[in-house]
Amino acid sequence: MHTQAPEPRASLLNTVDETTEQLRVSRSKVYEYIRSGALKSVVIGRRRLVRRSDLEQFVRDLQPVA
Repeated sequence: MHTQAPEPRASLLNTVDETTEQLRVSRSKVYEYIRSGALKSVVIGRRRLVRRSDLEQFVRDLQPVA
């Protein structure tokens, strides 16, 4: 009997490095988005994290280039 491994669950919180990979931009660009308020983030302990829902909203709010 062959059993499949369960699908990995998407994390509710992403590190800045994970966010850079998902957006395909540099760390400094992610921090620029955070500083400007365009991308919301939270701090837990000493770690800055981006909620998955805030990342998805950021992407939805991006304006397409004509």
